Amino acid sequence: MGRTISTDEKIFNQQELIVNFLTSMGEGTQFVIQLILVVACLFYGARKGGIALGLLGGVGLLVLAFIFHVQPGKPSIDVMMTILAVVVASATLQASGGLDVMLQIAEKALRKNPKYISILAPFSTYFLTILCGTGHVVYTMLPIIYDISIKNNIRPERPMAASSIASQIGIIASPVSVAVVSLTTYLLAAKTKLAGFDGYLDLLAITVPSSMIGILAIGIFSWFRGKDLDKDPEFQKFISIPENKKYVYGDSTTLIGKHFPRDNWIAMWIFLGAIAMVAFLGAFEGLRPSWVEKDKLVALGMVPTIQMFMLCAGALIVIFTKTDATLISKNEIFRSGMIALVAVFGISWMADSMFAVHTPMIKNLLGGVVQQHPWTYALMLLIVSKFVNSQAAAIAAFVPLALGIDVNPGVIVAFASASYGYYILPTYPSDLAAIQFDRSGTTRIGKYVINHSFILPGLIGVFVSCVFGYLFAQMHGYV
Repeated sequence: MGRTISTDEKIFNQQELIVNFLTSMGEGTQFVIQLILVVACLFYGARKGGIALGLLGGVGLLVLAFIFHVQPGKPSIDVMMTILAVVVASATLQASGGLDVMLQIAEKALRKNPKYISILAPFSTYFLTILCGTGHVVYTMLPIIYDISIKNNIRPERPMAASSIASQIGIIASPVSVAVVSLTTYLLAAKTKLAGFDGYLDLLAITVPSSMIGILAIGIFSWFRGKDLDKDPEFQKFISIPENKKYVYGDSTTLIGKHFPRDNWIAMWIFLGAIAMVAFLGAFEGLRPSWVEKDKLVALGMVPTIQMFMLCAGALIVIFTKTDATLISKNEIFRSGMIALVAVFGISWMADSMFAVHTPMIKNLLGGVVQQHPWTYALMLLIVSKFVNSQAAAIAAFVPLALGIDVNPGVIVAFASASYGYYILPTYPSDLAAIQFDRSGTTRIGKYVINHSFILPGLIGVFVSCVFGYLFAQMHGYV
């Protein structure tokens, strides 16, 4: 008599048949199925929000490895450790009260020139992001920007939407942002070296001036957008009800006149000093420690340099001020930073694993197109950014693929600003916060969702930044 096949054996045989069927498909078919899987994980993770985006990367990896027998790649450990170091330092700054000092300085500049708030406000949030390495510092500035606008009868939508967008554009121009460090790391490790590109200061030489011009374009556009409040019938109808008028104009939100203890100032200067040292050591490689490796003198890289100085900045703030260390892990900067870390871990690991297997095929299909039409790289990076809602995650997921299919590294530098595409739909926390803080209702999500207050400033800022990024890259001989 034949042996009876158990239920477990039947299930195993069915799974084996499925695996054999999938792995026997042509590479193109496998790629399409795997791409659909990756996009589904990105889309569902983005919908769930928070840390779910990174966790869904684990689901994709499991299917790729166990069903398609794709060998997993390596997680972006350097990027993840840099995120951790920068986030801890910034969160320590916030816990110490040093961030409030920086916000007060920014508010003073805005209140002295309320007429120009549509231009000055986005620049203030842009520079705060550059200094702190995260766009989440915008939350404290938004109610201040609203208060200045409404008390001066300026349509709040103008500076509010512009400031939210500018706070995110500033990420690619920050010497301590994860996106800048990640992009520099990938470019320096690429097989095809970019002539004359020696470190992240060379990247900032392109992204800082180009993004500043982009912010200026946003400010000029915002100065004239929408109707003035006294000519807006919808707004006038709303405030015709006394309760609504009181709600709209409300009490003032301000840090002006608030006295900060000495420790807050010490914390701010420690943090700014650490950033200055990082920039200084980036400019002068000879000042970094060096070792002989394979008969060659090799200086300490900028990735570990940034990690060391950020951890040191946090430690010095705790040592020389009365900062409660238990508060560091409880503030918004720390929570959002950890979400970014998990996103980079899961998403970049999943994407790298899939694309690494199909790089030769993708190179044959897309390599020539991107090389002939460099703007297509910017468009694809923009779309990826919208899916992952993070510039660092978009860079980690897409730049290695672009380098693998021989996209000119100079093009990658030129279009670095295209890593910000999550303004396309109004789902990002800073955009939602701007809507909530604008009690006048002028900053809004439109009837068709896509026609929201942030879409035009976002498109203008990123487009102008990319155009000038390309021009500056040409001037530096990168493209």
